[in-house]
Order: sequence, then structure tokens, then C-alpha cells
Amino acid sequence: MKILAVGRNYTEHIAEMNNERPDEPVIFTKPDTALLKKDAPFYYPDFSNDIHFETEILLRICKEGKNIAEKFAADYYDRIGIGIDFTARDLQTKAREKGLPWAIAKGFNGSAPISDFLPTTTFADKGNINFRLELDGQVRQEGNTGLMLFNFEQIIAYLSKFFTLKQGDIIFTGTPKGVGPIQVGNQLVAYIEDQKMLSCEVK
Repeated sequence: MKILAVGRNYTEHIAEMNNERPDEPVIFTKPDTALLKKDAPFYYPDFSNDIHFETEILLRICKEGKNIAEKFAADYYDRIGIGIDFTARDLQTKAREKGLPWAIAKGFNGSAPISDFLPTTTFADKGNINFRLELDGQVRQEGNTGLMLFNFEQIIAYLSKFFTLKQGDIIFTGTPKGVGPIQVGNQLVAYIEDQKMLSCEVK
């Protein structure tokens, strides 16, 4: 399986990061070694002093496809979850300043905690899903999939131009505003609507 991710997919997050609004999805990847499952703790790495949380709705691909037309894209994912895209912001900034790739800043071990997945039939309207992240009991991020620049079907159609999507692949669909740093001792809890889906302690 592979992890594909979309950056700059919420307008207010683009603004808070002083980035340009993209004309097409901004794509990056994470290796499978980035995954943290079953509420496993995140161990703060010694190579960064500025790890940030970015909470995102996830899609799980259910069958193989490439060059998928947008009108058929909904047939290629069957489950929705939530995850955290941990980002080593200091490493990312350093790489950007030099015009270098920032794969390490996004793809390091444990940088992708994910929840279990819910069937898509759980949601009456996949374009109107509320989600949030609490840090030590305080809401830090709130989002709604209706605010995405590129919706689920557009993301899948775009990705499938370049990557053959396979059963079990996971797509991170972008983060809303409110990203920020973590420190040892923090407890992060993510919700879809009012259902607690993910808990991750920083150690």
C-alpha cells in the first residue's frame, strides 16, 4: 500500500502558511513506515525541534484504477477515516529555502497516525463532513469537507493520472486552518462529527 497526500486544500490554511492558492492539487507522499495505528504513541524525534500537527480526513481505496474519470471516482473508495500529518516544520522550511524536496519533513517514521475507517455509507453527504482535533482537551482545528478546494472525487481523478491506485491505499485529503506545534506530554484526539476516532500521546 501507499500513502498519497494533498497539500494546500483549504483556503484558510493556505493563508496561515502564506502559500499561493494552487490551480491543481499539490501532492506529496509518505512511506508505509510513517503509519501509526491503533492509537499508538508518537515519539518526538531528535532531528527536529518543531513538529506540527495537521489533521485530515482520509480515504481508503477499495479497488485498482488509473486514469479514473471524476464521475466514476466515488466507486474507488469505500471507507473514510481521520489522521494526523505530522510535519517537521523546521526541516520543511530549511528545504524550501534551498529549493530542495521536503520528503523527510513529511515522511519520517510515525508521521502518519491514522484511525480506523468508517464505511462511506455512514455519511449522508460526503461533501459535508465535520471533523476536529483537540490538543489536551482544547479544540485546535475544525474543518468541513465542503470547504476543500478539491473534493474527494477530484482528488482521486487527479492522482490516478500519475499513480495506479490500489486496494488499501490511503489518501490524506488536506488540513484546515489551526495547525501548530506539539510537545512531549501532549494528547491529541481527533473526531469525525462527534465520534472519537483517534487518540495519540506525544512521548
